[in-house]
Amino acid sequence: MTPKIQNRQKNSNRVRHVKFLFVLCLFTSIGLAQVSRIEAKDGVHYITTNINYPITGTYYFKGEEPTVELNGGGNGFYQLHEQPKRAMVWGIECDEAGTPIFKKGFDNAAYTLWFQYTSASDLDDAEGLVWKPVSFTIHFNSQKMFIQGERSKTYGGEAERKP
Repeated sequence: MTPKIQNRQKNSNRVRHVKFLFVLCLFTSIGLAQVSRIEAKDGVHYITTNINYPITGTYYFKGEEPTVELNGGGNGFYQLHEQPKRAMVWGIECDEAGTPIFKKGFDNAAYTLWFQYTSASDLDDAEGLVWKPVSFTIHFNSQKMFIQGERSKTYGGEAERKP
């Protein structure tokens, strides 16, 4: 083999290795959960929007308003009873590595959903814009998810729909 051919083979192998490493890094970064650090009244917590279930969507109270909307990227709307919808940011509690923290039941899993309104309102109490925890549960047999035990959405086999 001539030196020119050997150099071409070496360069070709380098290009293959660089492409492989690039693809590996791309898939590794896609698979990692994005973690945010928040400070609540009771200390530091970590949140993520990925728990490997389709949690984004609209959660209805008895099929109508008030609703909670969890959009991708950690934003959405939270509506209290007899109040207008308010923009908020949200996440499910996790550890620093992005692993969701939950309690497994017989046919459910209980998480903590943290949310914070993005702008102040006359309706706010003296605490202002603080991170607030609420319960978030997934019920596997009924394929329903609940926020605060009262706002729900169906997930699974069929297209997501109002309860």
